[in-house]
This record gives sequence, structure tokens and C-alpha cells, in this order.
Amino acid sequence: MELYITGDTHGDFSRFRPESFYEQERLTKEDVILVAGDFGGVWYGDSRDDAGLNFLDSRPFTTAFVSGNHENYDALAAYPQAEWHGGRVRTIRPSVLMLERGQVFDLGGRTFFTMGGASSHDIQDGVLEPDAPDFLWRFQWLNAQGAAFHCGPTSIQNDLLGPLSKPDALTDFLEEIGQRCQFKYHFFGHYHRNEIVRKKCVLLYEQIIRLK
Repeated sequence: MELYITGDTHGDFSRFRPESFYEQERLTKEDVILVAGDFGGVWYGDSRDDAGLNFLDSRPFTTAFVSGNHENYDALAAYPQAEWHGGRVRTIRPSVLMLERGQVFDLGGRTFFTMGGASSHDIQDGVLEPDAPDFLWRFQWLNAQGAAFHCGPTSIQNDLLGPLSKPDALTDFLEEIGQRCQFKYHFFGHYHRNEIVRKKCVLLYEQIIRLK
């Protein structure tokens, strides 16, 4: 099993096209691409999602994602649950899976703890409503301005956002996990950057990296 991981997709799966992600030519459905939050592929909860989801399902690999704070949770909850590699998932398509929060998965001999989501009240640049007629324009504009959309562990968020950081119960919870648990790496998205924040903490956005 080969494992890759990337950051927020927000329903834009162009990075998985063969010309962008050429490694897929040797992959099979046993290989997994992990999306670290804000998947956005189940946005409307109807046929408008089909093109993106069907595209992912047609890829030679399996896509598995954790939910971010920009998701349609009502639509996600309508998909059936199943067990997959030791943890609970929602089956969006046969090879497109949502990894439920607080689960532990065994993937290729590696243990993964998944915890998606974020508090929406930390969006100091405004809450985005998916049904708003200007949603796409507003999202693109905020993103271009470097707007802060999401949260991570408190200390990392403080490093990334400085005075703009507003810790809350969730960031403190993630901070406690990081201090109490032994782990090799903490992969997370949300801040729309690609960088190693600390030795074990890897922030991803559009980059796709292979886990060795």
C-alpha cells in the first residue's frame, strides 16, 4: 500500500489529474490519498456534486478525507457508515471515503488517528455560507487576501497567526493530544500553506507528499 497526503481541496480536485499527479499511473485502489480537511466534495448534497466525486472514484487510487469546518455536514451524514482498516468511515463513493472523527486506522502498517473539524467562530474574516450566491467569488477573494479560515493546536496556531490567533476549546484539545500522545508526525491542513511548522508538524495545502 502506498500512501500520499495533501491539504484542503475545497471541492477542486484538479491536483489529482494525471498531468499534475503523475505518480498515479502506477497506483491501484489499494493505495490511498489522504486529504487533511476541508474536502468540500459533498457540498450541495445533490447531483451537483457528482462530477467531482465521480472523477475521484474514477482515479486508480482510493481517496480518504477528514472533514474540515467548510463541509456540508447534513449531506455527509446521509451517507452509509462502514468499517475500513479498523475504523469507521462514510462511503461517499466506492473509493471515496470520509474518515470519521476520533477513529484509529491501520494503513500499510502505520497507525493513524483522525480528528477533523474546526470551530467556525474563529473565522475573523467572515463566515462563508455555501448557499450564498456570491460564495465562490467571496471564497476566492478571501483566500487571495490570506484570510484565516481554520484552527490547529493552540501553540501551532499561535506560531502561524501570531496576534490574530484566537485559541478555543478545540485548539486546546488538539494541543493536549500533541503533548500526551507519542506520534511520528502530525499532518494538518486549513492554513493554506505548505511548510514544516515544527519537526513533527507538517502543514499542507496543495502539495501532495508520499509517506515513506
